[in-house]
Amino acid sequence: MQGQHSDGSRSVNVEFDSGLAVLTIDRPHARNAISLDTMDQLNAALDTVVEARVLVIKGAGDRAFVSGGDLKELAAITTHDEAAEMAWRMRGICDRLVNFSGPVIAALNGHALGGGAEFATAADIRLAADDIKIGFNQVTLQIMPAWGGAERLAALVGPGRALMLAGTGEVLSAAEAERIGLVDKVFERSRFDDGWLQVAHALTAAPVRDIKRVVRGLSPTDAVDAFARHWISDEHWEAVDNRTKPVQSLDAGRPA
Repeated sequence: MQGQHSDGSRSVNVEFDSGLAVLTIDRPHARNAISLDTMDQLNAALDTVVEARVLVIKGAGDRAFVSGGDLKELAAITTHDEAAEMAWRMRGICDRLVNFSGPVIAALNGHALGGGAEFATAADIRLAADDIKIGFNQVTLQIMPAWGGAERLAALVGPGRALMLAGTGEVLSAAEAERIGLVDKVFERSRFDDGWLQVAHALTAAPVRDIKRVVRGLSPTDAVDAFARHWISDEHWEAVDNRTKPVQSLDAGRPA
């Protein structure tokens, strides 16, 4: 990929490749925990990817996707107003992922715990390596999800299961998370990078943004209009030509 925006002081990097943007939280020393500065960098990074057809979010390394908030730094927050401000700040970043025009993929390269699980549920699609764990375990610190993850978890797995998971802090394996619909696809660790990259590139096809709008509740009138626009596009007719050419070449040699 080309176009990485990074230097030694940055904890959020962005790479671009043919309509695909990959946003990496690069704090492996802190298991990719999110600090206040990381929040600022996430907001700035999201400003740079608005034209991408697909956005992938991931963590650096293979130990953690995001391990939650940076507890060492966030321990300095001691008042109600400060805690609320921090929660609104990160919730706004997650809302930006939810409202991104194209598909957002959370590539779970490592464990997604607490706020990291919330960050993952802000994506449209979650792809996981088979050895990761995911859990809304904030309750073990006598707090609760505050970045919008509890609501999104309920939408994915149902309110009863969401309450059980977030209320007990149960941590799930990748296979368990896939079984209940929290994770969409699991790859063997050895082929994880190839797997998520293949899915991401497939989703850069021109109609996918409108498909996202349809699955999010686009009206039938607008859905049909979007279909018709793609039907008359040059890309559609080129794809038709490419698909029919092999058939024509096989038929060309047959006797009448």
